[in-house]
Amino acid sequence: MNPSETSRRTFLKTAAITGGALVGTGLVPGLSPLAFARGPRSPLRDDRKTKHIVLIAFAGGVRTKETFGMPANVPNLTAMADEGVLFPRVRTANLGHFGASMSIFTGISEPRGIRENSRGPDPTLFEYLRKDLGLPQSDVWITTSGGAQQVNYSYGLHADYGPKYGANTLDGDGIFNKEFQEVLEAYGMPKPMGEGEKEILDRLRGSLGAGDEESAREAEALARVEQYILDELTRGTSDITGAGAADAKALRLARNLLSIFKPRVVGVVLQNADIAHGSFNGYMEVIRRNDAAVGELWNAVKDDAELADSTAFIILPEFGRDADLNARRGLDHGDGSDDLNYVSCVAWGPDFKRGAVVRDVVRTIDVTPTICDLLGASARHSRGGRMPGLYA
Repeated sequence: MNPSETSRRTFLKTAAITGGALVGTGLVPGLSPLAFARGPRSPLRDDRKTKHIVLIAFAGGVRTKETFGMPANVPNLTAMADEGVLFPRVRTANLGHFGASMSIFTGISEPRGIRENSRGPDPTLFEYLRKDLGLPQSDVWITTSGGAQQVNYSYGLHADYGPKYGANTLDGDGIFNKEFQEVLEAYGMPKPMGEGEKEILDRLRGSLGAGDEESAREAEALARVEQYILDELTRGTSDITGAGAADAKALRLARNLLSIFKPRVVGVVLQNADIAHGSFNGYMEVIRRNDAAVGELWNAVKDDAELADSTAFIILPEFGRDADLNARRGLDHGDGSDDLNYVSCVAWGPDFKRGAVVRDVVRTIDVTPTICDLLGASARHSRGGRMPGLYA
């Protein structure tokens, strides 16, 4: 093995195990690479094709006027709706960003102040799925762009659930935190491996794990962590800049997680549309950029043999925005109008109808019980119900 390969292997092992990569990025402290091993997977509903879920919450407030009212802004969401189910009358839970987004993930209207930053008392979607289905932590992720508040969506404080059933979390900067940068500075930038190098490393991992199941799983898990780190470095997540950059990073992280780890559930929480308070044009740019990033994620799923026919998407805003521009030529969210209180939701997946429009009024709090039902869990504390007209 040549010196450059030895250096890369040292870099990757250090980054993966020391906390400079996944353990130091908002994941549960001390998470071992074994958490990423692909052992036997928990059975899901055998009458459903869906085995993976991507839930995307546009948590900055987005009106239907600028999305499905202007299809040119969202060609990818429009294409997903054409192939799936569109719910154009989705009643939102409340007006605050923190509580409105939390309501999507708990199935309960959650009153929260704009400055609050604490976990709620109710179980989240991730906790229901992990507890009922026995999902390992490596199968349940959430990527965010809105800072400290949004990590609270990974789990609540209910006595029967809590952190042991929570989702792995990554913020929009992913692995590019201070600790990782120190590793990068010490070892330099690794380069993608050629096919010959990959084959040699695979054989080495196999020999290390011969006759020892746990060692084999450790080697396989570390290989996935290595590949994830390389993908993050070489596919440009850290280079995303400009309006909506944090949202675009969160969506890119979701793509890389799905491609490498094939988790059962990935939640994505966006935030940059809230630029609308002071800039309508900036808000429009974020909508267009997010649609492009959603399209990139969607295409990655469709191009993946394991994910293409087993993955469902549910995408919706937390709430809309005011009907009229404010004095700054922006859009606030407090006028009580239908533009604020009703949003549109897209559902696309192998079990869903194709090209359907369901005009019944549904609620953002219906998303958690719908996903739980789809995979075979019970959102027993939720106050929402299953979304109608969804299944083929």
